[in-house]
Amino acid sequence: TSAFLTFLPCLPENKILVAQSPLLKVDNKTATLICNYTYNGTGKEFRASLHKGSDSAIEVCFISWNTSRSSSTSAKEFNCQGAPDKDKVIFNLWNMNASQTDIYFCKIEVMYPPPYVYNEKSNGTVIHVQGKLETPIQIQEALPSIPLWIMATATGVIAFYSMLITAVFINYWQKSKRNIYHQSDYMNMIPRHPPYQKNKGYPSYAPTRDYTAYRS
Repeated sequence: TSAFLTFLPCLPENKILVAQSPLLKVDNKTATLICNYTYNGTGKEFRASLHKGSDSAIEVCFISWNTSRSSSTSAKEFNCQGAPDKDKVIFNLWNMNASQTDIYFCKIEVMYPPPYVYNEKSNGTVIHVQGKLETPIQIQEALPSIPLWIMATATGVIAFYSMLITAVFINYWQKSKRNIYHQSDYMNMIPRHPPYQKNKGYPSYAPTRDYTAYRS
């Protein structure tokens, strides 16, 4: 505590400055965070609060006190209690879990008498709660297991029909190829008559006789 107080400079009147430890490791789910502060005003009623997150969006707990009494209140998600002391406020947290690991900031306010005063935002304290994150347990129904022999039989049947279909396809393809080959080798050998010679008495290929040689 004295180490932090030595770093608190002298302040002008009616100002508050807060100093916190930069890191706090939690092994047994219990943490004690000390907020050291300096104040040289004339306030009589104070309020100190602990905030979670870099934007201080979550107020974990707070304590209000004056010269005769004090009261502390905690948020539902936390187990926290504050206690004022000379030049410091002590926040005790318990039953912490790993999901609550975050940076925490102390805020000190002077509520009465006026003027209202509060400290500038400090560097904060990282509370590292060691342990596993709590995750909801998901229960899934066990799927019925398929016997190995059924899977092996089904695989064999599928493989057999695949081979059979492949063999039929190859056989059909070979027959089709053979038929196409025979059709391409066939040639029509029947001679055709030339045009305009169908009614003549001699074949179209016989030579024409010259009768002028017998007239003499």
